[in-house]
Amino acid sequence: MRIAFVGLGVMGFPMAGYLKTAGHEVTVFNRTMAKAYEWREKYCGNCADTPAAAAKNAEIVFSCVGNDNDVRQVILEDNGILQGIPEGGIIVDHTTASAVVALEVSDALRGKDVGFLDAPLSGGQAGAESGQLTIMVGGDDDVFARAEPVMEAYAKAISLIGPVGSGQLAKMVNQICIAGVVQGLSEGLHFAKRAGLDAAKVIGAISKGAAQSWQMENRWQTMVSDEFEFGFAVEWMRKDLKIALEVAAGNGANLEMTELVDGFYAEVEDLGGRRWDTSSLIARLEK
Repeated sequence: MRIAFVGLGVMGFPMAGYLKTAGHEVTVFNRTMAKAYEWREKYCGNCADTPAAAAKNAEIVFSCVGNDNDVRQVILEDNGILQGIPEGGIIVDHTTASAVVALEVSDALRGKDVGFLDAPLSGGQAGAESGQLTIMVGGDDDVFARAEPVMEAYAKAISLIGPVGSGQLAKMVNQICIAGVVQGLSEGLHFAKRAGLDAAKVIGAISKGAAQSWQMENRWQTMVSDEFEFGFAVEWMRKDLKIALEVAAGNGANLEMTELVDGFYAEVEDLGGRRWDTSSLIARLEK
């Protein structure tokens, strides 16, 4: 298929590469054009100087940018995707953003023959690089059916949750759960160290039972070694938790733990950990 990919960060760069490797004709755009040129050289694809130019003639346009305003800019504003994508095309936004901006984009497409899916990701940089992402999708069944086989190039699991906005809401659930798991693991490892236990033996025992988690399996060793350069940054986690807390304020959900952990991440930022990965919650306990 003719594909465009807008946004070549730590996630988008390898994802676009998997699409090219799968045999699609891929044109990329990135606001820092040097990154687009780097991608073109590595994957022998094409690059464009605006999102609109990248989207021209594309059957599906993927975007993976930073936040709500970035989504608006690359899709809706001058020289955005919407100005270039042909009739019958599909826009798939992989940005972790708000359900509000997903609905804004959907409303802007009303009356146009262009489909839209909000499709945030889980799996982080490692998942993008290995092609093993999990994707939570909001949108119409028929649009999803057309886009799902293409997304399989870089995903291990793709789920249609509900109408537009549902993907973003599901990603908020994902981040709420991760926040609690990482805080619990941080406190457990901190306790083990203070109790004089061998952390490797403890994890070897409890990781085979009810305490098991992806975070435990993949992060405990780096956490006890104070190494925090392996994944999703604290500043981005706080962005995601802020979105969830704002939604909760409107729908009445009680997110006491999430609010508490967001405050803990603020303390990590004060320690200089804005770009540390989310497992750095243990750093505030060990200071």
